[in-house]
Amino acid sequence: MTDEAKEVAQEGMTKCIEAFKRELAKVRTGRANLSMLDGVKVDYYGTPTPISQVASCNVAEARLITIKPWEKNLLADIEKAIIKSDLGLNPVVDSDLIRLPIPALTEERRKELVKIIKKMTEEARVKVRGARRDANEMIKSAEKAKEISEDDSKKGQKVIQDVTDKFIAQVDALGEAKEKETLEL
Repeated sequence: MTDEAKEVAQEGMTKCIEAFKRELAKVRTGRANLSMLDGVKVDYYGTPTPISQVASCNVAEARLITIKPWEKNLLADIEKAIIKSDLGLNPVVDSDLIRLPIPALTEERRKELVKIIKKMTEEARVKVRGARRDANEMIKSAEKAKEISEDDSKKGQKVIQDVTDKFIAQVDALGEAKEKETLEL
């Protein structure tokens, strides 16, 4: 039973880590990164569609993303979607290409982003602890149903806590790395 609970906890915590990585990738640092555009949707024949599904996106330089729509009539829609997003970027439209220059971040904006990253890190920790809670509830219910002994329950909860500590350390390391990346000039 404890192995089952450990497996459930690890699976849930791994999903939390993956989601946290995706969220961190969306935070803008001073460098061009295609994942910044993941949350931007374009109105494509009445359907909100990610830019990557209607255009070819490339990182041309360290501070420049180029977007080449597969249909030329989408240029204006993509431009509007980027302007409406909260990325703070100003697209430049060439004949059949959109250039997205990534401006250097100000010190004030860097500090704001670090606060956002800290908040995201804490939310990820809470999600990992939620997975721990679910696994511990499995163990406690098995103990109540007399499927395992009290000693096995305590051992199982300790194993779950050890797994949780490992995943929390992973979340902290990812958050710190992103903070460091954001603060470097």
